[in-house]
Amino acid sequence: VTTHISSISNIFVHDGAIGLSPESDAKVRVISDSPSAILSLSRVLWETPTRAVSHDSCPLTVYTATSISTAVEDIIGLGAQGNNGFIAADIERSSLILCGKAFADINGTKLALTALSEPVIFARGGLPLSARLLVSCDTVVLLFAPENAIWSYSDLLVSADAGVVLFPQGVAPLFQTKKLGGINPYRIPSAFILATSDSSGTIPSISKLSPGQAAYHFLAGYQNGEFVPAYAKGSSSIGVLDLAKTLLSKLKQYQVPTFLVNVDGGVKNIT
Repeated sequence: VTTHISSISNIFVHDGAIGLSPESDAKVRVISDSPSAILSLSRVLWETPTRAVSHDSCPLTVYTATSISTAVEDIIGLGAQGNNGFIAADIERSSLILCGKAFADINGTKLALTALSEPVIFARGGLPLSARLLVSCDTVVLLFAPENAIWSYSDLLVSADAGVVLFPQGVAPLFQTKKLGGINPYRIPSAFILATSDSSGTIPSISKLSPGQAAYHFLAGYQNGEFVPAYAKGSSSIGVLDLAKTLLSKLKQYQVPTFLVNVDGGVKNIT
């Protein structure tokens, strides 16, 4: 891929970031043979100051090769599955490769970027979580919820994507969203909510959790009589236990009230 890009006369570059904290975000440089790919990714990544990527100790690099030969897809054995392009990540080199039309797969690209950026963000003191932000007037809530439980709150979501970074100054989505005015993160949430969808009668409509109980439920989960770890995606590059331990530490530090809400228990409004 790098050989292909180096052979192109016109190369396009865009710098951005994942997360919205200068201290704990992951800087990203996109190198592409296509302005369309640059435009697409510029709508995903947060803005970052000029030269911030060049001065960063561990930047991520995204190579987009939209015009690469289809022979490459044959060599790696994708066959017909590679007709629309493919996404490949090299964790050791902190690199992501988007070939063909793969840059148009925004969800796939975000998942790959999340997996690459999590270790960097975590090492810098940020806590990447598979959660969403709810905002109502002056109330900011961090919501952990399985996909089938978020529909009730869709109008309050800052972003439909599950992915935020919790850091000392506040909280922000991993990726750019039109609902976040300017480039300022939200303050520390007023509450943490773990939503579940349980019809077994075991979980009440709403209950307050201690930091330890919240961390345990984050780790184990519980839905309809089964323990389901719904709050940490399987694609996470960080061990779920490490995430739970760090979350426990943050909950104790911020002393933010935490609640377990059963959306099958009749709760209509959590804000």
